[in-house]
Amino acid sequence: MSDQLLWYTTRGSGAVSLLLLSGVVVLGVLGVRRFEAAGWPRFLTTALHNNVALIALVFVAIHVLTAVIDPFTNLGLVAALVPFGSYYRTFWLGLGVISMYLAAAIVATSLLRAHIGHGAWRLVHWGAYGCWGLALAHTIGTGTDSTSAWMLAVQGLCVIAVAVATGARLLLPSPDPLSADRARFRERVSREVDR
Repeated sequence: MSDQLLWYTTRGSGAVSLLLLSGVVVLGVLGVRRFEAAGWPRFLTTALHNNVALIALVFVAIHVLTAVIDPFTNLGLVAALVPFGSYYRTFWLGLGVISMYLAAAIVATSLLRAHIGHGAWRLVHWGAYGCWGLALAHTIGTGTDSTSAWMLAVQGLCVIAVAVATGARLLLPSPDPLSADRARFRERVSREVDR
């Protein structure tokens, strides 16, 4: 495999990873907000969230693997596996390693959810915000393209999407999971009273 192909694969898979991780966060918030649209049941949002998360992990793995085996970067396994163990942009690469471990913990606890309970799963799942933030910081501080117009657009899109979703989660009233049932009940009672 050519060095140039590895270099571009590392950069491209990093950008795609950030986009996918942002999508995972947004879809997670939509799931919590009980997002539903005509023709789009809520379970599809959850299934899409899970599948995008797995695809994001594949791209993170490609990103890390190509960075490790690329002779130009010559990072090695220590830089990829030990937070702040790199000689190159130590702090920023360390944030990426921590983000990778957080993502792995979130996936592992999701797979073990039935065994560890909802409370433990939820506690670890809150780490998704940190995982995303660390990945963004890693991209900004380590990425060789982080100041190019296309990457600034990618970063801006990711920040706006996550900010809007998080803002909606924090500022909008909590959804009532029984609101549709209550509306049907009120309608039925109203019809019976009108008789």
